[in-house]
Amino acid sequence: MPSYFRQVPDFEYVSRLPDARISDYINVKNLFKKGKLREDIFQNLSYFTKYKVRGDDRPDNVAFEIYGDATLDWIVLLSNNILNIQTEWPLPQSRFDEFLLNKYGDYNTLYNGIHHYESPEIKNTQDVVIVAKGLQVESNFSINYYDAGLERNITQTNIAVPVTNYEYELKIEDDKRNIYLLKPQYLNIVYDDMEELMTYKKGSTQYKSETLKRADNIRLYE
Repeated sequence: MPSYFRQVPDFEYVSRLPDARISDYINVKNLFKKGKLREDIFQNLSYFTKYKVRGDDRPDNVAFEIYGDATLDWIVLLSNNILNIQTEWPLPQSRFDEFLLNKYGDYNTLYNGIHHYESPEIKNTQDVVIVAKGLQVESNFSINYYDAGLERNITQTNIAVPVTNYEYELKIEDDKRNIYLLKPQYLNIVYDDMEELMTYKKGSTQYKSETLKRADNIRLYE
């Protein structure tokens, strides 16, 4: 299967090069043609398998491992609706470290600075969750509840758990590592859909072929 951009059809665009004639065109990729998974596939988890990105792996590394073809990195990205790999894919460790220092300025602020506080999980004696773990709360968070098993009120004070800047950022980064991958047996369905999506249809005045359209030359009327 060819790489994603080899499937994107071309568009003849009026040349804006300094030495171009008024009738000159250049071929560019039509980036307005965007690939996507069909909704009936994208919304159905049975087509996918869970995967955790390891270390500094890139989408092409994952594609090679799962599909045996590094050029299918676009399948990895489409499966997770990733549009901006710079912000939506886990950073290499060196870049992550650089990002953290640029954001927080020094190691002390990064590792010791408190970003926010979260609740611990609190259950009564009947194993019923009173407070869920991980809710963002005030630093002096306290709770009072009636425990039917003990037949009395329970008060717990100052039970907020501090979350450092580093812990906060690491969780965000780790969450990016939990992705879904289209199962290999469904690749042919996506290939057929992409071919259909990327093919120009006759009928438009700009149509030249199934893989090429020509833009209107407004320079001729300027």
